[in-house]
Amino acid sequence: MKKERTKPVEAPRQPRVIGYLRVSTDGQDLEKNKGDILRFVDERKLALPEWVTETVSGTKNWRDRRIAEAVDMLGPGDWLITPELSRLGRSTLDILQILAELKKKDVNVYAVKGAWTLNGTIEAKVFMTMMSLFSEIERDLISARTKEALKAKAASGVKLGRPKGPGKSRLDQFRPEIEALLKNGSPKSFVAKRYHVSTPGLLNWLSKNKIEIKPEP
Repeated sequence: MKKERTKPVEAPRQPRVIGYLRVSTDGQDLEKNKGDILRFVDERKLALPEWVTETVSGTKNWRDRRIAEAVDMLGPGDWLITPELSRLGRSTLDILQILAELKKKDVNVYAVKGAWTLNGTIEAKVFMTMMSLFSEIERDLISARTKEALKAKAASGVKLGRPKGPGKSRLDQFRPEIEALLKNGSPKSFVAKRYHVSTPGLLNWLSKNKIEIKPEP
């Protein structure tokens, strides 16, 4: 009687892990970001990450950057880990396109900041929670751009601080952020609510400080 040959049992494929680090020109602490990612990998008993690092670029589409290479390399069950979601792109649209592409490929995404995990187990909830992510991501992007702009002004010798003019207002300290939000097309009612003032109060403050900003096309 012939013995049936048994096929060798293949070991399950170990998920691939990519640690994505997008660095700006202000000397960000890469070692800290790497350490945060390595701690998460160790807790989940995942493979050591392959590092994909690139310098921030405000002109290139994400598909022409190294993040696209990382997306292409990953498949079902793999992981893309980043210090924060806002590091993935220079705009909310970029970030959403990247997340949508990773979702289609069943790739797990983890952001250290906020401990966001986006994967198949919460597939039905991913896009429902996107609206709550929008404000956080956009706020981080605006904050980063504002800091970069202020640093550039300081480097060029421009004296920073509250401009002379109308009396003090609780909104004065948030002026760069408010201007950035208005440029991005945020409604004045949204801006007023965010900084805990009435819409008429915001309009009065804008008028007194001669701030006339139209959304950028």
